[in-house]
Amino acid sequence: MMQQRHRAKKSFGQNFLVDNGVLERIVSCVDPADTDAILEVGPGQGALTRLLAQRAGRLLAIELDRDLLPILDREFAGSPQVEVEHGDVLRVDLPKLLSGRHPGRWKVAANLPYNISSQVLFRFLECVELFERLVLMLQKEVGDRLVAQAGSKEYGALTVLLRLHFDIRREFIVKPGSFRPIPKVDSAVLTFTPLPAPRVEVGDERVFRQVVKGAFSQRRKTLFNALRASAIVDDAVLQDALASCGIDGGRRGETLSLDEFAALSLALQAGKNLA
Repeated sequence: MMQQRHRAKKSFGQNFLVDNGVLERIVSCVDPADTDAILEVGPGQGALTRLLAQRAGRLLAIELDRDLLPILDREFAGSPQVEVEHGDVLRVDLPKLLSGRHPGRWKVAANLPYNISSQVLFRFLECVELFERLVLMLQKEVGDRLVAQAGSKEYGALTVLLRLHFDIRREFIVKPGSFRPIPKVDSAVLTFTPLPAPRVEVGDERVFRQVVKGAFSQRRKTLFNALRASAIVDDAVLQDALASCGIDGGRRGETLSLDEFAALSLALQAGKNLA
């Protein structure tokens, strides 16, 4: 029905979810209540929006594609609890947008375009305090990275940085046939539950992020050489910090646990000549 009114655009990474069974499972993960405020990123033609609106107290849908706005406006004209707004989640001021509409924490539902999913995750990470729960559909490959263990090929900077602030659980896999147009890869639905405080103490989180990103910036290099190349600190401070943590600089970044990254970050902050 509505799915036939709009041709999906590759430029927006659009693959519309049309499987009612999958839609219902996503709603179950969100678990909307009449007291909840829900942010939906990329409502598309409103398939998930319609189900969420039946149970949510307030629903704000942000859509980047202007051509979809008239469709959404017509569909939800009689639903006062639903607000549709044109915007780019990568550019909008989320704290201002959400706090001005609802004083409490928000739930999030989104079928994220594959080409911007990591960027959107970092946006959510920047304002984690706004959220109660995020239910996100991502490319399966990205989902695998988010639940990966240290030492695996999927484990990376995104894994470590998100794990500091979220409990992450993979709910289920979505096959390509559930979308129109049909993508070439599987998707995964994951639930992100913000922690009341960072999982471990890292000190200055800006430095922690530099360390993590630096360690994974050149995966074939040893930890020492990768961090040296990122110019976070001078060589002497780096050597002292590694020694004080009992971490061998000859290891690769993907072998370090979150606890080890936290310890290294704190040790570097205790050193001198931080960049």
